[in-house]
Amino acid sequence: MEIVYSIKPLLAVLVSLIAAPLILLTGERQKNLREFWTILAAVIKFSIVVSMVPLVLDGKIIEYTILPIAPGLLLQLRVEPFGMVFALLSSTLWIATSFYSIGYMRGLNEHAQTRYFFAFAMCLSSAIGIAFSANLLTLFVFYEILTISTWPLVIHKETTEAVRGGRKYLLYTLTGGTLILFSAAMIYSLTGTLDFTPGGFLAGHGTPAMLTLLLITLILGFGVKAGIMPMHEWLPTAMVAPTPVSALLHAVAVVKAGVFGCLRVILYVFGPKVLTDLQLWLPLAYFVSFTILAAGLLALGQDHLKRRLAFSTVNCLSIMILGAALLSKSSITGGILHMAFHGFMKITLFFCAGAIYVKTHKEYVSQLDGLGRQMPLTFGAFTIGAMGLAGVPPVNGFISKWFLCLGALEAKEIVFLVVLLFSALLDVAFFFPIIYKAFFKKPLDDVNPHFDEAPMFMVVPLTVTAIISVGLGIAPDAVVHFFKITTLAVNSILGLGAG
Repeated sequence: MEIVYSIKPLLAVLVSLIAAPLILLTGERQKNLREFWTILAAVIKFSIVVSMVPLVLDGKIIEYTILPIAPGLLLQLRVEPFGMVFALLSSTLWIATSFYSIGYMRGLNEHAQTRYFFAFAMCLSSAIGIAFSANLLTLFVFYEILTISTWPLVIHKETTEAVRGGRKYLLYTLTGGTLILFSAAMIYSLTGTLDFTPGGFLAGHGTPAMLTLLLITLILGFGVKAGIMPMHEWLPTAMVAPTPVSALLHAVAVVKAGVFGCLRVILYVFGPKVLTDLQLWLPLAYFVSFTILAAGLLALGQDHLKRRLAFSTVNCLSIMILGAALLSKSSITGGILHMAFHGFMKITLFFCAGAIYVKTHKEYVSQLDGLGRQMPLTFGAFTIGAMGLAGVPPVNGFISKWFLCLGALEAKEIVFLVVLLFSALLDVAFFFPIIYKAFFKKPLDDVNPHFDEAPMFMVVPLTVTAIISVGLGIAPDAVVHFFKITTLAVNSILGLGAG
C-alpha cells in the first residue's frame, strides 16, 4: 500500500484538545458559547476524519509521526481501514452525543457542566488517537488518557455511590493498562517493533509458552474495558454516571476502545497464522462465549433499565471479539461491522433511557407501563435499537450478525453458531418485554396518556441514530462506506489483496 504523509490524523486528535481549554475558559457564565465549542469541535473532527476516507478507499495509508522514542519505536499515527472504522464511529456519534448532552444537562439542571463538557472533549481526542494509533505504544498512551479523562464523568454526580463507582473503574482499568504495558515491553524485546501489521508480526518470535502468556495478558488488559467476564464488574457499577456518559461508555469510546484493542491484538499483533498454529483461537473463542451467554442471562434479571442495557453491552462486546477469534473471513467481517453498527443501536437505547429519566424520572423497567403512548418517538427509537441488537431486519444489526453466523459456519464450529443464535434469543427476551409494557400496558398512574416527550435536544439525536441504524441496515455502504472499508481491512488481514 502507498503511504501518504499528512498532518490530518494529528489535527483530528488535536481539535478536541484545543476545544477543551476554550470550554473551561468560557465556563458557566457563557453556556451557549461553551456548548458552541463542543459542537464545533465535534463537527470539525468529523469533517477531518471523513476527508481521509477517499484515500483509505483508494488503498492508501496516511501516516504522521509525533515523536521518535527508540529504534523501531515511534509515537505515530496511521490511518488504515480498521482504524478508520472506529474513527468514523466515534466522530459520527460524538456529534449526536454533544447535542444530546446539552438537552440532558439543561433538562436536569446538572451541576459542574463545564467540567463535564471539558472531560467529554478530552475523551473524544483520546478515542481518535486510539483509532489512528500505528503501534501498541501509541495505543497504550491514548488508551490511558481515555481512562483518566473518563473518570470525572463517571463520578460526575459526586455521590458516595458515584465515587465508589469511579474508584472501581480506575482500579480495573489501570490494572488492565499495567498488563498492556508489560506485554508491550515483552513484545518489543522479542521483535524490536510494536507496529501493527495486518495478519500479525509475532510469527517466528518467542516460544509457544511465551506467546500464550502474552496473548493472555493482552486480552486481559484490553478485556477490562471490553467487559469480558470476570473483568466486567466495573461496567454495571459505572451506570451511576449521567446517561450521556453511559452512552459514551457503551457506544462511542470506552468499551469500544477495549474491543478495538482486543481485535488489534488478535488480528494485527498475533494474526490468524500464529493463533491457528498454536491453537490459541479456540480457547479464546470459548472464553468470550461464556461472557456472551452469562451476560445475556444476567440482563434478564435486571429491573434497572440502564443496568439491563449494561449487561446487554457486555454480551455484545464479546460477540465482536468472538468474530475475530473465529478467524474466518465472514466472522472477522461481522465482528468489525458489529463494532460499528452496535454503536448506533446501543447509543439509541441509552439516549432513550436518558430521555425517559429526564421527562418522568423513572429508571426501572417495572415503571414503564404505558409510557410508549406518552413518548412514542422515544419508545419507537428504542424499538428500532432493540430489534437491531436482536438481529431483526432491516436494522443494521441483522447484517453484522448474519456475517457472524456465516463465519461460524465457515470455521466449521457449530457450537459458536448456537451461541450466537441463543444470544439473539436472549436479546428478544430482555428487550421485547420493555416494548410490550410501554405500548400495550395501561399506565401505572391510571391517567390518560398524552404526547409529552423529552426536550428536542434529546429526542432529535435519538431519532437520528435510530434512523441511521435502519439506513445502514438497508444500505451498509451509504455515505461513509462502513462495509467497503471493513472489507478492505479484512482482506489486508487475511492477505487477500484489495479484491
